[in-house]
Amino acid sequence: MNALREALLRGKRRPRLSGAGSPTLFRGDGYEFVELRAYAPGDDVRRIDWAATARSAQLQTRVIFEDVALTLAVLLDTSPSMQAGRRRPLLAAAREALDAWFGAAISGDRRVQIFSDEALAYPMASNAPFSLKDALNVAAAVLSRGTALLAIGDFWDMPEDDDAIVFLGRRFDCTALIARDPWFDELPLRGFVRIADAESARSQLLYIGAREARKYVAAVREREEQLIERFRRANWRTGAFGEEEDGGAALMHAFGVR
Repeated sequence: MNALREALLRGKRRPRLSGAGSPTLFRGDGYEFVELRAYAPGDDVRRIDWAATARSAQLQTRVIFEDVALTLAVLLDTSPSMQAGRRRPLLAAAREALDAWFGAAISGDRRVQIFSDEALAYPMASNAPFSLKDALNVAAAVLSRGTALLAIGDFWDMPEDDDAIVFLGRRFDCTALIARDPWFDELPLRGFVRIADAESARSQLLYIGAREARKYVAAVREREEQLIERFRRANWRTGAFGEEEDGGAALMHAFGVR
């Protein structure tokens, strides 16, 4: 079984719901073996593993779950800032994460891509820029309850309030994969440098010395920590990736899968 799919089915942050698109973990007749654990009062005696019980000298119960259809949705940021990178665009690593996410799907699962220049799951009235706030609202409107939702991006246009991510965190199994600033570890620029904004393309001449470089790195790290904390408070899993990292590996790490 795909390790990421198994992590999704067992994810503790997933709403405990039933119905289409909502994987329900339960003890009973099913298809996939999960684990052995000590017998607890109320367990079905038919699930006692007698061989394991004999080895451990303690009653052992086989835990299984039903293999059900999943709805896998991705909110992918393809804005100009995701083209930033020292050796390759952040978007390249983001697409690796997207491929790994949909790679967990099997026959019968539903795949939805919401925020991308390639496809929109929601009919837009125009080709106007699609903001993160728009994408969060679309996810809330079109996805079925219990959907596994992955948001990948740098979240520079994150709404000031957390209402949208709190709502999604209650309704869906949500994961945020944060694209790390290419100069997260060090800002190598020195002297008078013309800096261009990745989103607006506006530029400004700035002086960067050792003090300014240190302040930049500190600010970048603080911003990432604040983003992670906001998502965690809203019941989202979180992870981060750099431009040179394999996006799929970063996604697996966010789920605690090695």
